[in-house]
Amino acid sequence: MAHTLRMTVKPLLGVWAQWPSPLWPAGVIDHAAKILPPLAGATHQRVRLENCDAEWIHARNVVGETVVLYLHGGGFLTCGLNTHRRLATRISASAGAAVLSVDYRMMPRHPIGDSVADCVDGYRWLLGQGFGAGQIVIAGDSAGGYLTFMTARALADLGLPRPAGLVALSPLMDMDPAGKLAHPGADRCAVFPRSVLAALAGVADRVDHRGPTGAREPRVSPVDGVLEGLPPVLIQVGSTDIFYPDAELMTQRLAAAGVPVTLEVWDRQIHVFHVAADVIPEAQRAIAQIGEFVRTTTAARTRHRDRTRLRVWIGSASGFFRRSGPLRRT
Repeated sequence: MAHTLRMTVKPLLGVWAQWPSPLWPAGVIDHAAKILPPLAGATHQRVRLENCDAEWIHARNVVGETVVLYLHGGGFLTCGLNTHRRLATRISASAGAAVLSVDYRMMPRHPIGDSVADCVDGYRWLLGQGFGAGQIVIAGDSAGGYLTFMTARALADLGLPRPAGLVALSPLMDMDPAGKLAHPGADRCAVFPRSVLAALAGVADRVDHRGPTGAREPRVSPVDGVLEGLPPVLIQVGSTDIFYPDAELMTQRLAAAGVPVTLEVWDRQIHVFHVAADVIPEAQRAIAQIGEFVRTTTAARTRHRDRTRLRVWIGSASGFFRRSGPLRRT
């Protein structure tokens, strides 16, 4: 598979990097993916958020007491609900959770800030459906990994309760390409040529400068953002992925911030190898690990909530518990 991608996708992306025009028909990829058959027994239905669509996905026999907010990859430029439906469904089946997949607004028509806002709207929608924050895990691949962390920070800034966990697959964590290009494995990636990294950052800058004021605030990448207080994190990446340095750096900074984090480096696996679970056994095992993480983190939050309620009840009954305001769940 890596050899095939090197002969097909990688050269095409190299051409795009030479002429990164917004006129490229990026939407064709998601449109073409409509022909991909859904997994047997799965259901999916469209949901309308404030500024975009989303898709509510249940794998076979999934009750949906927990939920994954899924943010697809595609460089903020392409892919969508169709390209990622099968992956989202596999995660649903593995985790025993429903999935809300967000078709967020993308460049070049919209800046990355609008993408983050749509992901926050997806989280609000889940809260409005009666899911507690402790029942929600946010997950994303590639650019969706970037959005996963930026959404988590936006939730904190808005005073919304934090999710149970975060999952990032082959994540883009730093829009500055310098660290990735300096890594000795930068040329080993089967999907991305080196030139794509600078081209993507350039497109993002141009889109931001087209805003109402003609100027933009400095873009903060997840690796440079405030990480303290984030929930447990699972990061999966292939050892030959051009985003491997991002995954490693983010893991180091999360650990330094006191955030529980697990980094899984999958030997010789391609960028977002999870989408090829039909033919790659390692992808099946990686998705199984995601399911275990979702179940473990949501169960841990539920147990903590129940213990908190028990302490309040015992304290109130014995006269030892006093508080002047509402109990805050953490």
